[in-house]
Amino acid sequence: MRRAPLSRVQYSCLVSLIIVIFVLFMTKISHADTLEGLRARLPTRINGWAADSEDRIFNEKTIFSYINGAGEVYRAYNMQQCLSRRYISPGAPTIVLDIFEMGSSEDAYGVFTHDTDGKMLEIGQDARLRPGWLSFWKYRFFVSIYVEEESAAAEKAVIDLGRQIASGIAVEGTRPRLLSQLPKRGLKSASIRYLHHPIVLNYHFYLSDENILNISSDTDVVLADYQQVNEKARLLLVNYPDHEIAIKSLTSFFNHYLPDANQSGLALLEDGKWAAASIKDQLLAIVLEADSRKLAENLLKPFL
Repeated sequence: MRRAPLSRVQYSCLVSLIIVIFVLFMTKISHADTLEGLRARLPTRINGWAADSEDRIFNEKTIFSYINGAGEVYRAYNMQQCLSRRYISPGAPTIVLDIFEMGSSEDAYGVFTHDTDGKMLEIGQDARLRPGWLSFWKYRFFVSIYVEEESAAAEKAVIDLGRQIASGIAVEGTRPRLLSQLPKRGLKSASIRYLHHPIVLNYHFYLSDENILNISSDTDVVLADYQQVNEKARLLLVNYPDHEIAIKSLTSFFNHYLPDANQSGLALLEDGKWAAASIKDQLLAIVLEADSRKLAENLLKPFL
């Protein structure tokens, strides 16, 4: 039997219901992607440790009251919020959990690369375990878990806590596209640093008190070490919004840092190492130091 068509009222009600369901579904997804959503899924107990009192929440301004020395680093990666929670157990060291919500997954990856020492673990993305400290990134979150005093039981609890947190983040993060521009031969992947603030660059390689490369939130920067046979080098890539700023920054680099560069952009440094710079479109490539002229030239070839 043929069904009667829906009336206007029935049709309007059906459309409204679909819209409500869609909005609720999207709200749930959106909430799950936030620090507050992740907080709701955090365990209150882990291997005999229990969450202590209330969580503390910090923003980009109040973070200095919690992490005075490193607060500027997190701000340089567009930190949105930080959740801090302590897990305690009688007679055992305290476990401190810090979850940083960054502006993007690229920023979460970047703040993770600020310190990549340690043993690799399959937790979240690129997890590293050092004595008393586990860190990893996933989606827009950077997670740091450390224990105030080392013990085998505490380390296991730290690892188990990390796994539970990572499983509560459904989305994988994306690495910066600029990483694909790094030459593959001789690249030491553990040395890669991603940034877009001159303060962070100076931490890893001091260049100048002035922002001579015009690094800003609109620029993507990658710093990496290389080793080919017995020779080492350090390469810096800066991707600008346009070619004009790249040219301006290359000129500034030569004027302030490499005034003795020849027509090819190469210069022999006082310590016997070589430095060089070149641009390709809006990408500035700088060999900050290389053990030989040949290595410096080889690293710059893709950017000529």
